[in-house]
Amino acid sequence: MEWFSRSQSVQFNMFSVNHIAVLSIFVLVAAAIFLNRKKLNNQKWRRFEIGAALSLILVEGLNQVWMYLNGVWSFDRSLPLELCNIALILCIFLLITRRRIFYELMFFIAVLGATQAIITPALTYDFPHFRYFRFFYEHLMVVWAALYFTWAKGYYPSFRSLWKLLIFINLLVPVIFFVNNQAGGNYWFLRHKPKSPSLFDLLGPYPWYIFTLECLLIALSSITWFVLRKWVKNGEHSHLNISLTKQED
Repeated sequence: MEWFSRSQSVQFNMFSVNHIAVLSIFVLVAAAIFLNRKKLNNQKWRRFEIGAALSLILVEGLNQVWMYLNGVWSFDRSLPLELCNIALILCIFLLITRRRIFYELMFFIAVLGATQAIITPALTYDFPHFRYFRFFYEHLMVVWAALYFTWAKGYYPSFRSLWKLLIFINLLVPVIFFVNNQAGGNYWFLRHKPKSPSLFDLLGPYPWYIFTLECLLIALSSITWFVLRKWVKNGEHSHLNISLTKQED
């Protein structure tokens, strides 16, 4: 079972054929969600939502098993505490409960964070390894779920949603600091920058790059919210019979 072992025959390369294939699937499914948004606004898709949530739990559970069996699980790097992991948890709760609060907390992380991870993945294992499928499946599903609830179900992030996300993240920061100090980890890169060259090098020295990152999050999320708000006001989603006033808090 080499596909589930620690060994790898081929190392993942960004924008290789296997990466381009995933990017193509990403775009095609996103387009299909948009083009079929009226059909997807139907109660019969409820089973699909529950099934998607269960599949995400299964895949992440297998990921934890893979790390344990291959001797790479550790408290300093294997806990589901990175932002994309948190987005995955929020996505599962959203699919199961359809609660708007989970959508609000997940949306900007999905659109800005998970999409960036899909385009520039921090991935070692290539097709057909389990880690390849796990990485892209989880990130793709988080983004597709955000688009599905936006285009098909009429959920929209309000300006207050952005502040809920910022409060949520800043409440988690002390928790992540504590875990990092206890486990010797570097979740959220709160202890130091990545050792390899990255965009963090452009954001200033420690700890100032943390504040720079938060400012970037505020700016990019605000732009995303503004674009969606203008789009909704132009009546793109009038077929859903959901008013903008009701959607905004």
